[in-house]
Amino acid sequence: MMSFLYPRLLAEQAKPLFEEYRYLPIAELAGRVGFSHESAVYVATGGDRISAAQLRELRAGVVDLAKSAGFPDGSDRARNAEFDLQLAALLHAEMGVVPAEAASRDVWAFLALVVLPDVAFWRYPEPPRDRVLGTDLTRHVFGRLWWRAQLVRASDDPEPYGALKILGEAAFDQIYARRAALGGSPHMVRAILRVWKDLDLQGLNERETLRDFLKRLLRLAPFVLFDGIEQRALDDELRAVAQESVDAQRPASSLAGRDTPQSTAVVNAAHPATSQKTPSAPVQPVLMGPTEARRFRSVEICAGCGAQALGLEWAGFDPVVLIDSKADACFTIGRNRPEWDTICIDLVQFPLDERPDIKGADLLSGGLPRVKSMATVGRDEDTEERRVLRAAIELVCSVKPKAVLLENVPDLAESPEFEVDREWMGAQLGEAGYRTTWKILNAADFGVPQNRRSSFLVALQEPYFPRFSWPEPDGRAAPTVGQVLGPSMSSRGWPGADEWAKNANRIAPALVGGSDRRGGADLGPTGSKKAWATLGVNGNSLGDEPPGVDFPPGEMPKLTVEQAAQIQSIPEEWAFAGGKTSRYRQIGHAMPPPLAAAVGRAIAAALRS
Repeated sequence: MMSFLYPRLLAEQAKPLFEEYRYLPIAELAGRVGFSHESAVYVATGGDRISAAQLRELRAGVVDLAKSAGFPDGSDRARNAEFDLQLAALLHAEMGVVPAEAASRDVWAFLALVVLPDVAFWRYPEPPRDRVLGTDLTRHVFGRLWWRAQLVRASDDPEPYGALKILGEAAFDQIYARRAALGGSPHMVRAILRVWKDLDLQGLNERETLRDFLKRLLRLAPFVLFDGIEQRALDDELRAVAQESVDAQRPASSLAGRDTPQSTAVVNAAHPATSQKTPSAPVQPVLMGPTEARRFRSVEICAGCGAQALGLEWAGFDPVVLIDSKADACFTIGRNRPEWDTICIDLVQFPLDERPDIKGADLLSGGLPRVKSMATVGRDEDTEERRVLRAAIELVCSVKPKAVLLENVPDLAESPEFEVDREWMGAQLGEAGYRTTWKILNAADFGVPQNRRSSFLVALQEPYFPRFSWPEPDGRAAPTVGQVLGPSMSSRGWPGADEWAKNANRIAPALVGGSDRRGGADLGPTGSKKAWATLGVNGNSLGDEPPGVDFPPGEMPKLTVEQAAQIQSIPEEWAFAGGKTSRYRQIGHAMPPPLAAAVGRAIAAALRS
């Protein structure tokens, strides 16, 4: 098949168009359809450009499929699922793009905003940005489907895209969007689907069995080069692992006398590879006495890089599921805790009906996006944050955990401008049977080398609320920036490292993660950069490595991403996914684990009493 180059709508043009289209009726969007755009560009490589006639033909095929699913006036979950299956095959078969072209977010932004805006906004009404702009291709309304078809297509099969029908979107996302170690390999994905199709799952929870299967594969991934195994042998290998998962889900009585197959990789690999991953050593270990040994089940929303969940793990909480809408953040959690069930999905679209296992969890926690004051209500910059805030409270009322922990900006707890928000949250939680308490805590009071104040809402059901008390500082001074970063600043032989560490004799200002809508990898607004300058740090951008032997005298070093993580007291072994800006934003938005652990221990004490 001939490969075509598609027009690309760059972010500067795509973002305002998205905001303009977001709330328009479908009929009006249909009037905005086009097959070119004055701001569109093409990649500067050889190849044939797709013609307007070919784009028109592609649109006609997509619209025909959409009409069978209820477009433009209606749809439902079943018809949407069938539409996605058919559209995945159509896009992959008819677009004529190679993976390098399909990896461009700007290509998909052009299709969603110029060629098919009515279909895009019909499929996902009032969508978050990544559904249309392509900032995360695992979630783009069209891009995610092309890539799913790319991974499963079997050219020698009479029905090349038949494997798309084996798993639904949420299940497929377990393999692809949330399991980077497995989902990036078409060879591996096709083998998983072939094996899964033939399993006897009668009487089992299919979702739980698949999750267990993927966890077992992830434990083998560091020891087995799956892409290097021939298809039949790989199928046999995966079949044995899958059977272990099936057997683990069945009652023990049904397995009596059965000779359970064991994966040859499990037999041949080192035994530690098959055991649960040992948690990283925390910065401030939490030792539990005999009366504190009980572990609790938690649900983490807006999980980010997993720093808050890590602190809560130290306090005795094991997450049943973690939810975040950013792919890099989900990949970060997967790298460090592959046994955790991390779902990359917009919180508003989380399928609660598919997760009955989280009902009645001990704790629902999350660091919510930073809400703006009521003065910004109705503005574009406020819409996303308040939408997530409402979804979080609604989820609490549906899940009904014993305890709730939500973190946000200090103003949410103390400013008169947020009084309406506090009253609304308190009323909603009160109707659901909770009593609430607010508190502003500074991470520096809990050993973090940073002046970072956050507001916390803790809500507990009536039997537990009287037993809760906020954690108190232990009285010890937090380490200084020089004490924390001195070793890394001297690691490449910088002659000025000792003098720098001596002068960086205070804790840091709060790291500012910045907004996805603006800014890059720097240390925040002008005031923050000036505060960093008094500590001898150039906050205009981040560095790639600590200063070396030839670092110019008189210049101030820049922080690396890894050093920013140290300022947040995130363990050095916690690995981050994504580019520099993405990794820094994950760190800057995180709750320092020692602070999360302190609040978590207070909640755990109330639940244990």
